[in-house]
Amino acid sequence: MATNESISIFSSASLAVEYVDSLLPSNPLQEPFKNAWNYMLNNYTKFQIATWGSLIVHEVLYFLFCLPGFLFQFIPYMKKYKIQKDKPETWENQWKCFKVLLFNHFCIQLPLICGTYYFTEYFSIPYDWETMPRWYMLLARCFGCAVIEDTWHYFLHRLLHHKRIYKYIHKIHHEFQAPFGMEAEYAHPLETIILGTGFFIGIMLLCDHVILLWAWVTVRLIETIDVHSGYDIPLNPLNLIPFYAGSRHHDFHHMNFIGNYASTFTWWDRIFGTDSQFNAYNEKMKKVEKKTE
Repeated sequence: MATNESISIFSSASLAVEYVDSLLPSNPLQEPFKNAWNYMLNNYTKFQIATWGSLIVHEVLYFLFCLPGFLFQFIPYMKKYKIQKDKPETWENQWKCFKVLLFNHFCIQLPLICGTYYFTEYFSIPYDWETMPRWYMLLARCFGCAVIEDTWHYFLHRLLHHKRIYKYIHKIHHEFQAPFGMEAEYAHPLETIILGTGFFIGIMLLCDHVILLWAWVTVRLIETIDVHSGYDIPLNPLNLIPFYAGSRHHDFHHMNFIGNYASTFTWWDRIFGTDSQFNAYNEKMKKVEKKTE
């Protein structure tokens, strides 16, 4: 009975979204995107698309999303939004981070990306334009992937902080007490695999088209680079997402090496009380801000 009611609710919600979608004006970018997608299918093999296409998408988006935070350090006006104002970025740390990123991206992540083609072939994941899901279905599946990844990240990240193993793996990610965007994937190779597994679980369960791979990569990179940015921007649209953790939440974790273990949402930290020190810190900072006004 409950299952039938749930199906009915989801069906009604889907119909409502489809109705709203029908009222929206046509997307002027849809036709150029369709032409580009079909050109890609006609000129490259599935292996090239799944492997080299995925690598290019990841590399371009990663450093593109890192660019605003990188530029902020040169803009005096943005300094007031930096969370740890007493710990500015240094060229030495950023260069060290960049070198480790290149190793992780091409020696750890690329071999994993090479498995994408075989995954799509084994599960008959389509590439064609005709079966590409609508934007709202992509968003829904990306949200599902985010919930799955966040759950995996919370428990495995918390495990990596265990005193018996912390110094061997996760300590590398905490070398920079004041995080910056490019540091999001600065980690021990084992951590890249352990925490990165959460990214692939959602794909394995929810993927119905190769476009979801790239959509989910985009969403995940936006989120992880934002929470590592070191800046709390007031008009950040991501802060409108219910239960979104944000940069202050994760910055506190880097500053104190404890608590706030989730990657995207706040509910696991709330349920297990691992955000208690963060909440106390926020209350303290609010009182300080009131006194300075």
